[in-house]
Amino acid sequence: MARMAGRRALTAVPVLLAVTFGVFAIAAASPFDPVKAYAGTGGLTASEQTLDQLRANLGVDQPLITRWWDWLTGALGGDFGQSLVMRQPVGQVIGERLGWSVLLATTAFLLAIVLGTTLGVLAARRTGGWLDRAVTSLAYGLEAAPPFWLGLLAVWFFALKLGVLPAGGLTDTGSTVVSAGQVTSHLVLPACVLAVSQLPWFVLYVRQGVGDALEEDPVRGARARGLAERTVLLGHALRSGLLPVLTLIGSRVPELITGALLVETVFSWPGIAAATVEAATSVDFPLLAALTVLATAAVLLGNLVADLLYGLADPRVGFDG
Repeated sequence: MARMAGRRALTAVPVLLAVTFGVFAIAAASPFDPVKAYAGTGGLTASEQTLDQLRANLGVDQPLITRWWDWLTGALGGDFGQSLVMRQPVGQVIGERLGWSVLLATTAFLLAIVLGTTLGVLAARRTGGWLDRAVTSLAYGLEAAPPFWLGLLAVWFFALKLGVLPAGGLTDTGSTVVSAGQVTSHLVLPACVLAVSQLPWFVLYVRQGVGDALEEDPVRGARARGLAERTVLLGHALRSGLLPVLTLIGSRVPELITGALLVETVFSWPGIAAATVEAATSVDFPLLAALTVLATAAVLLGNLVADLLYGLADPRVGFDG
């Protein structure tokens, strides 16, 4: 296990280097001027000489390689640079927002796994039955629904029509204290919407995996020995049927990150979504690079965790292969 994790860490280094360089290259080719975005309305009337001096002060007049290398060497020392658009150190921008994004994504992902597994098992018990058809139809329907549309629908129904949940934000309007109760109530809608957007794949994978496992000889033998249906389903079919789901966990991380950004925007959740949008539209090189590295690292980590879980769940799979 440790050997495989070490190999993955080594292979992640060139990937992260390539990703950060790609961010700087794309930003350099962008028609947007980061200096004018930094200057705001003052940049509309400033002279070209003033803008050139500002470019020199910010270091954006340097060649692409120089800018990337300066950022990279600073990042290795813990200094991710200064965000041009946020007027703060990049580390501080991410630190203030990352925890809330992790809370939202983790809650939604766990909810999607639990609910998806439950619905998938129920559908697999009677393949072709009315419950199976209802669950799979729901899964295929949700698969086509974009997260922002689900978010707007949830706001309209639960916040505006029923008035049972807050429409957005982290705390109640006018509140100066961030309490656990307020955060929990404000987390319900965005977490559920993000979970529902991830739900179809877990439902369909579990349904297929458990359905195939129920047709295998060991499971049929367990039934022939007179074991209870619940024992056969949970003790034999579910374990075998969940193996493909473990690989799905890693592959869903990119979609989870994208969905979280959309959901955060709809519900005004104070995560990294706003910072990402601002960094992209303002061509904020340091913040863009740091956020991209963070997202890439999350994807690589998700794939590693999925492989480790698969190896632990199935002893036939070695960690050294």
